[in-house]
Amino acid sequence: ERYKHLHGKFAFVPLINRRIPIITDEYVTMDFGTGALKVTPAHDMNDNMLGQKHGLEVIDILNDDGTLGEAAQILVGEERFTARKKIVQLLEAANAIEKIEDYTSEVGYSERTDTVVEPRLSLQWWVAMKKISEPALNAVMNDEIKFHPSKFKNTYRYWMENIKDWCISRQLWWGHRIPAWYGPKKLDGDQSKEEPACIIAATKEAATALFTEYYVSQGYTETVAKNAAGNIEQDKDCLDTWFSSWLWPFEVFKGYSNPGNAEVKYYYPTNTLVTAPEIIFFWVARMIIAGEEYMGAKPFNDVYFTGIVRDKLGRKMSKSLGNSPDLLELIDNYGADAVRFGIMFSSPAGNDLMFDESSLEQGKFFNNKLWNALKLIKMWEGRQAVTQESLAGTFAVMWFENRLNEVKAEVDILIQNFKLSEALKTIYSLIWDDFCSWYLEWVKPGFEQLIDVSVQGKTVAFFTELMQLLHPFMPFVTEEIYHLLLDTPDDLCVKQFSAIPATQQNILNTGALLKESITAIRDARNKARLKPKDEIGLYIQPADKSHYAHIEILLAKQVNAKAIHYTSDSIPQSIAVVMGKDKFYLVTDQPLVAGNQREELLKEQQHLAGFLASIEKKLGNERFVLNAKPEIIELERKKKSDAEAKLKVIEQSLSSL
Repeated sequence: ERYKHLHGKFAFVPLINRRIPIITDEYVTMDFGTGALKVTPAHDMNDNMLGQKHGLEVIDILNDDGTLGEAAQILVGEERFTARKKIVQLLEAANAIEKIEDYTSEVGYSERTDTVVEPRLSLQWWVAMKKISEPALNAVMNDEIKFHPSKFKNTYRYWMENIKDWCISRQLWWGHRIPAWYGPKKLDGDQSKEEPACIIAATKEAATALFTEYYVSQGYTETVAKNAAGNIEQDKDCLDTWFSSWLWPFEVFKGYSNPGNAEVKYYYPTNTLVTAPEIIFFWVARMIIAGEEYMGAKPFNDVYFTGIVRDKLGRKMSKSLGNSPDLLELIDNYGADAVRFGIMFSSPAGNDLMFDESSLEQGKFFNNKLWNALKLIKMWEGRQAVTQESLAGTFAVMWFENRLNEVKAEVDILIQNFKLSEALKTIYSLIWDDFCSWYLEWVKPGFEQLIDVSVQGKTVAFFTELMQLLHPFMPFVTEEIYHLLLDTPDDLCVKQFSAIPATQQNILNTGALLKESITAIRDARNKARLKPKDEIGLYIQPADKSHYAHIEILLAKQVNAKAIHYTSDSIPQSIAVVMGKDKFYLVTDQPLVAGNQREELLKEQQHLAGFLASIEKKLGNERFVLNAKPEIIELERKKKSDAEAKLKVIEQSLSSL
């Protein structure tokens, strides 16, 4: 409203009296200053957009060296900062200043020289991206190229749907020179007002030949044309780094410069790109665009995005902050494999990692565990014999073989889905718990006894397969152990994985029962303060006796039971242990305190009662029952059934004490 009388009118620039249009635009902030704005389309990014929108004349008043050019009309040749001070004096002399105010302005500074960066219009090379970006957008949105994790598809789509033309020329003295060559359009007459002729060619020789041909076509003799073509100049600008990089997937195999060659046919498209999410647009998107445009095919099948390693305060590690650990020092302290383990173990795909040396410590302990397992197995080499295989050894081998195959299948799926951290955790648990803590204990020969040859052979085979499974994560220690186990010239790093056999679920279930039984009985022994050397008599009151048929000997060995009996009644003067629907009675010569047992059973009863109440509350929630998946509801019902059965057994035990 304040300036409505000026709409559509013109103004004159002070000192030079250039006539310019008065425009109106919502871009101007009405309550800042006068609410009116001087627009300089050649020297401000936003003003340039306004100038294009309103068709304003674009006048560049600066020379390359920062002095005022002829278009400024006044103070020509003066340095820009000096000229600004003189302009104020000239405006005051012309009585053209209303008032002068200080205000905060956003001025860019060079990070290297700390000088003001002055926007200036210049001629650049561009790529019209909208014309070539659609196939690349569709490739990711249709999952022809899969992102891991998939959440980054939204970032990709945003960039691609709002893509702008790409300025690919840079005023740098390093990089790939732009293959544009310039020479005069005419070889006689005034050239000052004409743009020079421009020819694109890969080499100066090719450009010279094309210029010669061009001048001859303009009517010049071949001699004159050749002389003129010999003086052409290449564009001084370099290509943007990302322009060179977007050709990477195919041009490393000369796929563009030598199309259809054997190498590019074999390697393109590649399998997986591993990169950081902050360059999704700068590199990932552009490689996909280039692949679709120049090769007619996607450049890779999968993109795995790593997280950013941060310090404990959540800051990105950088040289300037000085919060980056010395990697070589970490390797000296923990070992290369332990460092790899620590990083991989705590870095799920696409999520940032808070770096903590404790995870490297865990990797170091794991390394020690592997060496100790190797020492134990190598020690058995001199204690082998052809013995009649015991049921215990046979079951232990059968169980671990199935457990190993089960984990192989799990890890295969996890790696296919790029859940590398979860894959490592699964392998870690298999080696530390199932192999070292359970299997080796089950097959370990007694004092001054021999191990069966076939059991020892299977143990070496299992450890070899475990090293192969772990090898991608910890290559050095696994390769060394592999050679110490087998004494073979073949290397683990090129060994192919074999097909994964089907698992026998009944054996896995029996193995889980054995582990649970040993844990429950050992826990009861500890609470009763029985020493490991104290033998017990073990009575089992099972829901199904057949479940224990294959594991009796192993169970007795692991809990130091002189004999195992089955019973349908409670055993007086014993330690009662409840495990699911089964019940164990431990008979010992050591004096027992009934109060201790009652206290433990009451604790367990209280815990189970609370657990059962929470399950019943969940199953009584109508919204949960209507919305949850059927398998989830079934699992909750099974939990309820198991808790009720266990409570019943505890109540019976309490009444018998």
